[in-house]
Amino acid sequence: MTDERHDDNVGLDRRTFMRRSAFGAAGVAMLAGGGMGAIATALESGSAWAAQGAKAKDLGTLDFQLSWVKNVEFAGEYIADTKGYYKKEGFSGVNLISGGPTVNQDSAVQAGKAFVGISAPDITASAINAGADLVIIGAQYQKNPFAVMSLAKSPIKTPQDMKGKKIGVQATNEAVWQSFLKANNIDPSSINKTVVQFDPTPLTTGQVDGWFSFVTNEPNVLKVKGFKTHTFLLADYKYPLVSETYMVKRSALTSERDKLKALLRADIKGWHDNYKNPSLGATLSVKKYGKSLGNTVKEQLLESKSENKLIFTPDTLANGLFTISDALIAENISTLGIAGIDITAAKLFDMSVLEEVYSENPALKTSPKAP
Repeated sequence: MTDERHDDNVGLDRRTFMRRSAFGAAGVAMLAGGGMGAIATALESGSAWAAQGAKAKDLGTLDFQLSWVKNVEFAGEYIADTKGYYKKEGFSGVNLISGGPTVNQDSAVQAGKAFVGISAPDITASAINAGADLVIIGAQYQKNPFAVMSLAKSPIKTPQDMKGKKIGVQATNEAVWQSFLKANNIDPSSINKTVVQFDPTPLTTGQVDGWFSFVTNEPNVLKVKGFKTHTFLLADYKYPLVSETYMVKRSALTSERDKLKALLRADIKGWHDNYKNPSLGATLSVKKYGKSLGNTVKEQLLESKSENKLIFTPDTLANGLFTISDALIAENISTLGIAGIDITAAKLFDMSVLEEVYSENPALKTSPKAP
C-alpha cells in the first residue's frame, strides 16, 4: 500500500485551494494579522517545560522526516522546536524535513537520512517485509483520519449506505478504499466509484454523493466555505489502523535509546501545548514552518482541533500520548492481514521505549485539560 494522502501538490494545488477558502472568526483573524508577534505570549508559556531538569547531554541534530508537507499536521513538532523542547532534551538543533507525494519517509530513515519518520502501519509493515530494519514505537493518531464525507442535507451515515451511490475516490487512495470495502464485505460493484482529484467541489455541485477524505481536511475546507457536511470514519467501521506513527530503525532501540526517549519527551510536551491552545500550532504552520503553502490560520485552526480529537482519546488520556493498547495493536495486525500484509505485532511494534518514558517521567502521562 502507498502513502495514501490528500495531496497538496498533485491534481489540485492545495495552496490555490486554501486561498479560495472563506475567512471568519475575529479572534483567528487577529492571530493571522498579528504574525509571529501574536503568539509570543503563548510561546513564553512554554518556559516552565523548557526550564525543567538539568541540561541534557549533546545528542546532535535531530533529523526528523515528516510524512507530508508542513501544514498543521505536525503542530506538536513545530511547538517543540519553537519553544526549545528539543534543545532542552539535548539536541543541538532539529531539522524538520518536509514530506510529500514523492517522498518515501521509511526509505529515508532506513538510508540514514533521518533518525525518525512519521509514517503509517501499512507503509512500515510493507517496508519491513521487504527487508527494512524498521519498527514503530508510538502513534500520534489513535484513530485513522480517513473518512467518507457527504453533504449534511443528504448524509451517507454508514458503509452500507454507500451502495448505489456515486463516491469520489482519489487514485492514490485506491488501496485503502479496496481494503475498507473488503473489511466490510461490500462488493465494489455495488458502488459507483469515480476517480477524482483532491478538490471536493464536485460534492457540493452534486456530481458525486460522497467523497473519500481526511476527516481533518476536506470537511474543514468546505466548512469555511459555508457547506455543512456529514462524515463517518473508516476507523469506526472495521478499519482501525493507527496513523502518524513514529518509525525508527530497530537497531536504535539499543544503540540510541536515550535519543529516542528525548525525542518522545519533547514531542509529548509539544502536543500537550497544542491541545491546550490549538491556535498555536495553526499559526506556526501558516506563519513560519509552512508559510510557502499559502494556507490560512482559519482553516488550519479547524484542522488543528480536528486532529486533537484523533490524538487525545480515552486511551491516551489514561495511558499517555502515543501509546497504543495491546487490543488496538491486535486490531491493526488483523486489518493489515485483510489488506494482504502479513506481519506479527512483535515485528512491527515496540512500545518499550514509550513505556520507559512514562515510567521515568510520570508527570508527562497526564494530559492537560482541553480548552
